[in-house]
Amino acid sequence: MPEELPDLRRVPGVLFDLDGVLTPTAEVHMRAWQQVFDEVFARWGITEPYTDADYFAYVDGKKRYDGVASLLHSRNVEIPWGEVTDPPEAETVCGIGNRKNAAFAAALRSGGIAPYPGSLALLESLRDAAVPMGVVSSSKNAEEVLSTAGIRDFFRIVVDGVVAERESLASKPAPDMFREGARMLGVDPAAAVAVEDAVAGVASAASAGYADVVGVDRGAGPETLRAAGATHIVDDLSRLLENND
Repeated sequence: MPEELPDLRRVPGVLFDLDGVLTPTAEVHMRAWQQVFDEVFARWGITEPYTDADYFAYVDGKKRYDGVASLLHSRNVEIPWGEVTDPPEAETVCGIGNRKNAAFAAALRSGGIAPYPGSLALLESLRDAAVPMGVVSSSKNAEEVLSTAGIRDFFRIVVDGVVAERESLASKPAPDMFREGARMLGVDPAAAVAVEDAVAGVASAASAGYADVVGVDRGAGPETLRAAGATHIVDDLSRLLENND
């Protein structure tokens, strides 16, 4: 029997993750991380290769520097944290994170980005229903991605990596970012819906007390998303239009 999904037109607010939920930028992030860690591992003699499984387990959904530290910790590697102003060639957590960001930005600007068709259709439906919407993304590139994809105007608020750093919000899976998103949007998490594809993001929204957490399975796996706190699983946001008849 098909899973009964929430009708998002009838909730007081919806908070979306960005990469992998609204736009296929998760794939661009994955390629950038692969490029950077392949180079780092080769230079440092780390023999266990970096894989997509590492991305989902240690990097996906987290703030950039936290992702670097988490991944290196998985290889029993500790390096200085450094400063956010470190150049990309610096052998620090921040330096490696900045190296990845440079690779991502170059790929985004050369290839552009468009929203998933199903995601765009859902956004248009919710806008027509006057449902307040926001974005909660760990990426410091969120504003640029939203503008490049032509969807920034759908959202009343954006809580991204820049806001998280400014407000000292803990990285997902801590509840801080989704809790702040609800506050800024002016909704009670217990009546709102979060939409996430990352395990860390699902856990963040669940910990923040959202009424429903829709897990978008872009590779993490439905069982993994449910274990993190997802109340519903879809493979594309177009599935959430099925209750809009």
